[in-house]
Amino acid sequence: MAETARKLKVTIVTPSGVKEEYDVRHARAPGSEGDFGVLPGHLPFMTGLRIGAIRLDTDTGQVVWATVGGYVEVLDDVITILAENADRADRIDVARAEAARERALGRLHESGTGLDVSRAHLALARALNRLHVASGV
Repeated sequence: MAETARKLKVTIVTPSGVKEEYDVRHARAPGSEGDFGVLPGHLPFMTGLRIGAIRLDTDTGQVVWATVGGYVEVLDDVITILAENADRADRIDVARAEAARERALGRLHESGTGLDVSRAHLALARALNRLHVASGV
């Protein structure tokens, strides 16, 4: 009898609740200290997330999510992703992301210094990440 390969159980959660759950062979995410990957049997850890792409390798192919901050916990082949925001690549509204990019660029050209500049840079980074993830790169 063939042995079934171990899988990781991944749950993506945002402030609005559980987005989706997956059984995956491998997961990659943008950690606060750099990108990392997790295979079954990985040692437990917790880390912050930064803006970037979460890549999940499932039996049916790769699923990619654009994420904006949060935390990841790995414990006993269970990965819990607590994201400030997460958008699955195939559900990203590209026109909306383009509009957000243009608004952020406009704010950066108009503003001087302070909080508005920081917020505009963050909005631009979020929009660019969504566009990058939606493009499938």
